[in-house]
Amino acid sequence: MPDVPMTKIHPIQSQHHADIELLLDHCFGPGRFARTAERLREGNQQIEAYARLYLDDGQVRGAISYWPIRIGDTPALLLGPLAVHPSLQGKGVGLALMRESLKLIDQARFKAVLLVGDLPYYERVGFAVGADAIRMPGPVDRARLLVHVPDAMDAAALAGMVRPAPDLC
Repeated sequence: MPDVPMTKIHPIQSQHHADIELLLDHCFGPGRFARTAERLREGNQQIEAYARLYLDDGQVRGAISYWPIRIGDTPALLLGPLAVHPSLQGKGVGLALMRESLKLIDQARFKAVLLVGDLPYYERVGFAVGADAIRMPGPVDRARLLVHVPDAMDAAALAGMVRPAPDLC
């Protein structure tokens, strides 16, 4: 896998929002709004300090966002969506976006990062299948419910209903 130039990864700014929405539509289509993870974004506010995008020749070609949630009483983040333009998929852009943005997270404030995704891809940056005690607000394949926790925390300790937490912004 080729190295991704870190100079192409940038913080998201307000002028990028429309282009990010176009990228998400292109990558996921309208079905993205029906997913359980979307229930955790509704009425919530993304934490822009952790969100990043990949610019290629001035065009938004990748984006990652994080949303405040609680897993039971534990403050955490929902990762996603993570989108990479099809022309750049498989070239390390998504992994680079995750590596760069995960480094930014205040682990004293957010004890875990949760996502729904494919383990073989996300385990490359430290995600593992979440405990059965984590409950989502809708249907989800348990094998795709993944968590990333700091070394000092036991992922098995995460338990409870996952819900939006805009008060953590």
